[in-house]
Amino acid sequence: MDNRISAWLEDIVRCIDEIFDFLPTERNFFEYQRDVKTRKAVERNIEIIGEAVNRISKYKKFSIKIENAHKIIGTRNRITHEYDNISDEVIWTIIMRELPKLRIEVQKLIKYDE
Repeated sequence: MDNRISAWLEDIVRCIDEIFDFLPTERNFFEYQRDVKTRKAVERNIEIIGEAVNRISKYKKFSIKIENAHKIIGTRNRITHEYDNISDEVIWTIIMRELPKLRIEVQKLIKYDE
């Protein structure tokens, strides 16, 4: 696998891990919602994940498919360009439901290359 692809995949895993490190231990939505620093840090990491997925999807040298790539990129774009319309509930749902699945998927891609 190309070094750029590997780096972007590693960025995705690192950002997901950071997001879960930032969250309250009890995974309490209301505590998350009250903590502006955590919300902003999480949103930034989701932006990075979306940008990494975008770069991977555009890289023509290799054909790597990431499930829900279009939605991931769309979420990144909404956070970046429509920041005033971001719902804490939507971000929380992405964190709890989608990021664990994405992490597993990306880990498999990384291990497949080893």
